[in-house]
Amino acid sequence: MDIILLVLHVVLSLGIITLVLLQKGAGASAGAAFGGGGGGGGAGSVFGASGSANFLSKTTAIFAIGFFLNSLLLAYLASNRDVQTDSVMDALVAPASEITTTRVPAEGVPAPEGLVPPAPVGEDSSVLDVPPADVPAPAE
Repeated sequence: MDIILLVLHVVLSLGIITLVLLQKGAGASAGAAFGGGGGGGGAGSVFGASGSANFLSKTTAIFAIGFFLNSLLLAYLASNRDVQTDSVMDALVAPASEITTTRVPAEGVPAPEGLVPPAPVGEDSSVLDVPPADVPAPAE
């Protein structure tokens, strides 16, 4: 039912946009008094003697009422859904305690040359003499 109402909402909104764009502006009647009006009033004769104003304005009002009622119905249906959490963010983001990270060693992938120093081979290697980062270096 939600999909049908959403499709109806889109159709109503596109109908309102189209109907409003088809209507004449407020200054169109002033231009007609000075000889304007689209070549002898041909545009007004399509909808009858009274012109398109009555038909388009009534149809726009009907579409607007339908759009308003459909908006209220969609809002009512959205507020009465069964939701497990109070917040959207609670449903999207897992707590940090549930997140587990594991390191997967890359097997068979060689390290890029020049970026990684070679591993120390024995005790005579100078790499073993480097203190850890949190220990200050001894004063010489």
